[in-house]
Amino acid sequence: MTTVTEVINNLRKEGYVEDFNLQQNCLQCQEGHYSVFHNEFVIDKVYRFEGDSDPADEATVYAISSPKYNIKGVLVNGAGIYTDALTDEMLESLKINTK
Repeated sequence: MTTVTEVINNLRKEGYVEDFNLQQNCLQCQEGHYSVFHNEFVIDKVYRFEGDSDPADEATVYAISSPKYNIKGVLVNGAGIYTDALTDEMLESLKINTK
């Protein structure tokens, strides 16, 4: 898969149908009806895209599931998650697991 759109479309076919939005201390989905906190989700897959010439073209696609809420979805993040507005717990939860 070579584009963000291709990855998202394939993940949708695998059941990752929610669109997660990154907040300071949680992920939100379903227009804010669910707030999923750092200990309530798992990152199942990560896809990184790097811009050939423009760092602004960089993106990371996270396939995320929450057993607590029985939901699966996608978080697309631009140039990086490392921002002062996020809690330490959220930063730790979104780190790419290389195990």
